[in-house]
Amino acid sequence: MSHDREALWNTGHDESVEVNQRALIDKVLARYSGEFTVFRELLQNSDDARSSAVEIRFETEQHVRRDRNGGDESQALPDLKTTPVAQWTFRNNGIIFRDEDWSRLRKIAEGNPDEEKIGAFGVGFYSLFSVTENPFVSSGGRGMQFYWKDNKDQLHVRRGDLPSKGNPDPWTTFEMTLREPSPIPPAFDLMRFLASSITFMVHLNDVSVYFDHFRIGHLTKSTGSPQTLDIPKGLKKSSSLSIMYIQNIQSHQIRIEAEVMRAVYTVATEKRPVLQASEPRKPQTGFFSSLIASFTTPSTSRRPVSPPVPQLPPRAMTELHQTSVALTVFTAEVNIKVDKKLSAELLRSTKKNPPQHLSYNLIYTGKSEYDLSIAAEKDQPECAGGIFQGLRADLDGAGQARLFIGHATGQTTGIGGHMASRFIPTVERESIDLVDKNVAVWNRELLYVGGFLSRVAYDLELAAINDLWEAAAKSRGNTGFRPEPELEGWLCQRFLHTLKFFTFRVSTPSSEVSHLLEKAFYGCSTNPLKLLSSAGVRSASDIREPDPTFSQFLKNLPVLPEVVAREGALVVRSLQSQGLISPITFHDVLSELRQHPLNEEELVACLKWWSNLPFSNSTIDMDKMRVELLNAAVLCPSSGEGKVLPLSAIQYFINARGVGVHIPLDGPLPTSLAPLDVTRHFTPPQLVSFGWKELTVIDWLQYIGKPQTMTENPAHDFTKSVEWSERVLTILSRTWLTLSHEAHTSVKALFSGKRCIPTTRGLQTPEGSYFPTVKIFSDLPIVNISGVPIKGSMEKMLLFIGVRKHVDLQLVFDRMIKTGDWTVPDLIGYLVSVKDDLSAEEISRLSATKAFTKGGDGDGGAKRTRHRACDLYEPVDVFRQLKLPVLDWGEKPKWKSTSEEAKLLFRLGLLRTPPLDTIIRLCTSPDTTVRTIAFKYFCDNISAKYPDYKPDNFANVAFIPAENEDGFHLGTVREVFGNPQWKLLGFSVVQTDNHKDAVSKLGVQEHPPASMLLSLLEKTPPQNETMARQWFEILSERVTSFHPAQLNSLSKIPIVPSKGSGSQPVRWLAPSRCYLGKPTGGEFHSKLFIFVDFGVNANRFLSACGSKNEPSVEEVAEILLADPRRFYDTAGGFENFLTELRNLAVNRRLLSATTVNKMRTSPVLLGIRRQKANNTSTNSTQESTEDGWEFQHNLLKARDIVIADDTNAYQLFGDSIFTAPQEDLLESFYTWLGCKHLSAVVREEYKVSREIPNTKTATETRALVLERLPLFLHEHTHARTKVSFSWLSKPDNFKVKVFGKLTIVKTLDSDSIRSTRTQDASAAAKRIGQGAIELWLSSSGQVDMYEVATSLCRLLFETVKVNDALLFMTILSTDLKALRRRGYNVDKILKQQQHEKQMAEEAKNRYLGSDSVSVETPTPQFPTQSDTAPVRTRPPARRPEIPGGWETGSGSPALPAPREPQQQVLQEAEVSTDEVTQGTNPLSNTLQNLTRKLVGMAPQNLSQEITRAVQSQRSREATPQTNIRANVDMAIRACRPEQEKLLRNRQKMEIIKESLDEGYCDVSGQVGELDHLGTVGDIKVFVTKGHVLEPATFMTRKLEVLARFIHVITPLSKVYGLPITALHIFCDSAGGLIAFNRNGSLFLNLRYFEAWHDEDVKRGDLSRARTSWFFTLAHEIAHNLVEPHNSEHEFYFSAICETHVVALWKLLDSPTSQ
Repeated sequence: MSHDREALWNTGHDESVEVNQRALIDKVLARYSGEFTVFRELLQNSDDARSSAVEIRFETEQHVRRDRNGGDESQALPDLKTTPVAQWTFRNNGIIFRDEDWSRLRKIAEGNPDEEKIGAFGVGFYSLFSVTENPFVSSGGRGMQFYWKDNKDQLHVRRGDLPSKGNPDPWTTFEMTLREPSPIPPAFDLMRFLASSITFMVHLNDVSVYFDHFRIGHLTKSTGSPQTLDIPKGLKKSSSLSIMYIQNIQSHQIRIEAEVMRAVYTVATEKRPVLQASEPRKPQTGFFSSLIASFTTPSTSRRPVSPPVPQLPPRAMTELHQTSVALTVFTAEVNIKVDKKLSAELLRSTKKNPPQHLSYNLIYTGKSEYDLSIAAEKDQPECAGGIFQGLRADLDGAGQARLFIGHATGQTTGIGGHMASRFIPTVERESIDLVDKNVAVWNRELLYVGGFLSRVAYDLELAAINDLWEAAAKSRGNTGFRPEPELEGWLCQRFLHTLKFFTFRVSTPSSEVSHLLEKAFYGCSTNPLKLLSSAGVRSASDIREPDPTFSQFLKNLPVLPEVVAREGALVVRSLQSQGLISPITFHDVLSELRQHPLNEEELVACLKWWSNLPFSNSTIDMDKMRVELLNAAVLCPSSGEGKVLPLSAIQYFINARGVGVHIPLDGPLPTSLAPLDVTRHFTPPQLVSFGWKELTVIDWLQYIGKPQTMTENPAHDFTKSVEWSERVLTILSRTWLTLSHEAHTSVKALFSGKRCIPTTRGLQTPEGSYFPTVKIFSDLPIVNISGVPIKGSMEKMLLFIGVRKHVDLQLVFDRMIKTGDWTVPDLIGYLVSVKDDLSAEEISRLSATKAFTKGGDGDGGAKRTRHRACDLYEPVDVFRQLKLPVLDWGEKPKWKSTSEEAKLLFRLGLLRTPPLDTIIRLCTSPDTTVRTIAFKYFCDNISAKYPDYKPDNFANVAFIPAENEDGFHLGTVREVFGNPQWKLLGFSVVQTDNHKDAVSKLGVQEHPPASMLLSLLEKTPPQNETMARQWFEILSERVTSFHPAQLNSLSKIPIVPSKGSGSQPVRWLAPSRCYLGKPTGGEFHSKLFIFVDFGVNANRFLSACGSKNEPSVEEVAEILLADPRRFYDTAGGFENFLTELRNLAVNRRLLSATTVNKMRTSPVLLGIRRQKANNTSTNSTQESTEDGWEFQHNLLKARDIVIADDTNAYQLFGDSIFTAPQEDLLESFYTWLGCKHLSAVVREEYKVSREIPNTKTATETRALVLERLPLFLHEHTHARTKVSFSWLSKPDNFKVKVFGKLTIVKTLDSDSIRSTRTQDASAAAKRIGQGAIELWLSSSGQVDMYEVATSLCRLLFETVKVNDALLFMTILSTDLKALRRRGYNVDKILKQQQHEKQMAEEAKNRYLGSDSVSVETPTPQFPTQSDTAPVRTRPPARRPEIPGGWETGSGSPALPAPREPQQQVLQEAEVSTDEVTQGTNPLSNTLQNLTRKLVGMAPQNLSQEITRAVQSQRSREATPQTNIRANVDMAIRACRPEQEKLLRNRQKMEIIKESLDEGYCDVSGQVGELDHLGTVGDIKVFVTKGHVLEPATFMTRKLEVLARFIHVITPLSKVYGLPITALHIFCDSAGGLIAFNRNGSLFLNLRYFEAWHDEDVKRGDLSRARTSWFFTLAHEIAHNLVEPHNSEHEFYFSAICETHVVALWKLLDSPTSQ
């Protein structure tokens, strides 16, 4: 690249870069988005030129004409809104233009290099082009006119001297003739703009605005003397990078006066300040808000409604209105120290050096000035806001405070006042530049000065407020507290004004400006921020947020004034977010309480605050905080009477709304009781939250019962004072019913043993006192309480504490029982009379007393013994019959179980029912009568009286009446059963009369458990077939009770009797070794396996135990391995043995790995070897053919058999080797077991004579092969090619050589045979390694295209079939036109030949097909192996009517119809040689399959081959239909239910697709993993894992569709004789899968049924759906025989359909399908 650059510099020429100046100016102007841009730039230029006055004139066309020509001015003021003006004129009285100024004026982007000037970029003047095309400038008698030369895009100027007008003109004038006349800019808005612009101008102090000759506005500015201020201590004067240093701070006053016509106000667009409604403060929760942050959402406040605008009287539009504003300006004088690098960068960016000194100004409007400005607006002529509205403080965040760079920019400050300094703006001067790396450093440093200046102004204002506060407080003699309320309110408003002013809101357009100012404001000082609080000016950290909850008891804590918090909600939130102020915390409360005791009112407020706190937060130890609060608070009565009471000493409170009302306040009370004046304001739960307990009557009673309390005042001792005792007992009686049992017990314990009960004999203990109702003895002390009746609660209370209602029973026994005069009824009668007064203890004593006699005891004069009631039974007949001890009741009175006497006896323990173990024991009594009555009583009362009966508790007690083959007896619950049929198996069963009760009530099992049945069968199997039939029929009903493990054990136990032989007439077999019914394999299976038949029911039990209807594949394989020769002989020869091998091949996945390994090493495979008719073998079977060959069959190991995949080699070595039967199914099976292919054991060598170079034959053959090969590759799709056609087309990769003679030497080299054969050939192909493919031809005869095709196919494909060579030979040897008639696409080849013929003369020296000839050949499609399982998919174009694509349409390729059975195949094979040679149709799949089986000599041409194929087919008998149907039945029997819950589809299945795409099932998709969702009927339902939405609800959503689908396929399963469980339904979300076969389990896609047939089925039309799915099932069943999609699969598919089409026709003809 450097060389190119140098060359260009040496040889090129220079050209200037052209600039479209008009476009450039337009683009510059496009960046000026603010209002009044022209005036802003001209005002700034005027101030830079030290102008003191400026005039702005708007001139109409008439005024300009009068001014030029002379004439009188109009006396009427033009309409400010509609009158168009033609020219703007701007002039200033500053320094006149110098030469360098004139020069710089005509240069774009060359700014003023003077660092003292604001202008920097040199583009401000060109803002004039936004309104005019030809601005004119005059100054100092010279002028400059701008114009567009030739009205094009290049700007020119004309400069020169102007005609002299006498006196020098002091004005510099800018005349702007407007492009189009238009009204003047909004006059009111312009005046506002000028008022704010003049504020920070250094020199400019007078601005006039004219409309024609009318001065509609006039502004003058006057500045006061500056005053140097003391900078508060602790402020950092240097910026963060030390570029700027604040030298000093000054302040001065500015006064701006305005004189404005009334007409200006009338055209104002109303711009009232946007007042933001103050947000209400969130409710405060004191310290708790800081601990758990429980915030509440503030309610939305309404915006205040503006008052109606008053209607002003009309006045003259030219009337002048005067107004003024006073402002305070804080100015920071700043020294600049910039390093050289930054200085250079700033010079590059701004075209001037940074200044060494600068000023930073802040406009601050004090509270008084602000209020005066607001009041002044009320007198303005129109309600449009004031002229100076944009200058006063922006306290509400309306965004009116701006940054000024000489004039206002679009950048807001974020605080309440304007700021001005030497910021570096963006080019359009709308905002400051914070993007440029170096300029941003300057501006950020300058913003630090702004934050510093703001902090100084704030601190000074707070110092002034503090001085006023302290002076006022001192004058009141209260230096530590507060001034007069009126002054305090004014100071709060002044502080609020200051706080709002210095609140940092988001600035626009750059939010970083306010962020940097705020950062400097807080970061420039080491002192904490000062705020005004309720106690004066304090550090923010000492001030808390106001909370009315605390104000009632924390009266000395500094808090933010309420008015500040209310009216400055936004400001307060800002302070809170910065952590400057915080809510009142718990520590604040503790600190105040420790310093100031509380009176009753304050204590109530404090406790109410605590009660309202949320106590649900688990992260705070509220108990600890409560203790700290109580320890800190002290109650000091306001009356001055009483003791000071720490709250920590309080334990109790009186509930004046509860039982506490009964406690006498004039009696003794605990000293730890809270004053009632405090507690009456709270509910009991609130008082409990303080850790206090309610003073209960019991607490009070225990206090007055203390010895110390009782000794202090005898009048309050209830053991000495009867009056006090009566008062205490009366209070207790009133509250007794409300007291708990524990309280009752406490009262009883307190009074126990104490003389506190007033009686007729003085104060007595409760135990020694009696109720007035006790009159049995006259000397008893009777309770006597004056004025109070002994009843109700008083009676209950006295009774509980021990006052007696009856005489002690012992006395009764002593006086009455021992005399012997009373009978049992007499004794019970007395006890009944006093039973209500008997205590539980007395009842217990009665129960333990032996006071009752037994019936029948004492007869004959014997002494009668007494018993406890619990030892005797109720005197009823049934207990006497059971010979139980009953109570002696006598004859009178008659016993009644419901009488009061009986109830009392039952209470004392009299037995009403024999205990459970007793009644069971009676059921086993040797006394038959007792046993019978006891069993009946037990059964009748078991549910009512013996609910605790559990059979397991009496499992070893024989009490059940039972019978067995030996007769009647008693049996246990576990050995007796309810169903009488078990008697046949030798079990004990319940006697018939007791069957119902024993089974339903006593827990006798209806049937023996499975473990017992298993033990029985194992020990004593049935002895004969009759017994076995009976047993197995009974057991068949109990199959479900057996666990799988038990059934597995039964399968191995010899329990099935069968006929024996000799000395053992009966032998027993395990169920797993038996097979049920008649053998399906006929007599063959009956010789190998044992079949039994005990009837349907009995067979069902054996089936559950492992017996099968037929032997499994594994079992057949085991029999075969045990004795292969016997198996062969028993099968009956060659064909039947092959049938069994086919069965094994189809179900090989069901074979275990062990069995497979044995089969690979055992002689179980049938090998076939051909020999001449005179050769025989002694150990094999033979079969002769008409060709003179005999086929020898022998059982050999897999290693001794080869697969005849090479017809040529088989013709040579067929008499030396054993080959596998030539069926795809069996060859695949043999290969799986380890048989080698013939091509793998035969080695070929080629012998040639001398080479004949450059022959025409070689050239033509190579061209022919390359020409026809794409056609062949297009038809050949079942195997992958080793090389690509493009590779083969290159001359060095495919060569054809001709030799004089070509001989092929083939050597057979197997384990036991080594043989060599030599054969002359016309063609052979070879390839060494990865080199070129060479085709060798013999010149001794005509080239045999079959040999060419065969030899090339071996090198082109991994696997080769015979029909591949036949097809390739046909394409090579057939004329192109004939091939086209047969359907081959040969048009490209014919066009290429025509082109070659035309170019022949030009290419005489070129070989046909060499690299120099561009042969256009179709690109072959090389198929790849698919990993999918055999599945059915939809065709690529349109949806067929029947799954599989048998019907074709426009847009989808035609697919062949299903083949007829074998007879049609033979008809297609029987064609003449001429027909084959000329070729009317391509070879069918079936013909290719038949040709694959040929065993004749190597064909010399296709005609001979097909003729031999037909002859060979005729010479051998057609396969019997019985064999075909047997295979069909085998395929159907191979269908099975799927057992797994998660399915993964088969992988690595090689998909074979025959020529011409004749396989009608496009195997291009694959199902993913399937999840089992559930079962509908007997059919399992699966969904694709991860691809079906909401699988959890799939069954519910699709239930109706599933039901219709099952209604369609269920009859089809019967048509095929399939078990319904072999069919499964799956659903996916996308793809082409219609159905698939997984190891015999058939899966059908619900999605296709729903899309194709569901609507028809809902209408009642089932025929189309059943027809479609009939063929789908046939296709998948055929996969049980042939896995790949090839001609053999198509053959079996046709055979299956043929076998069952009649049944389908009957189904479709039935009414259900219509």
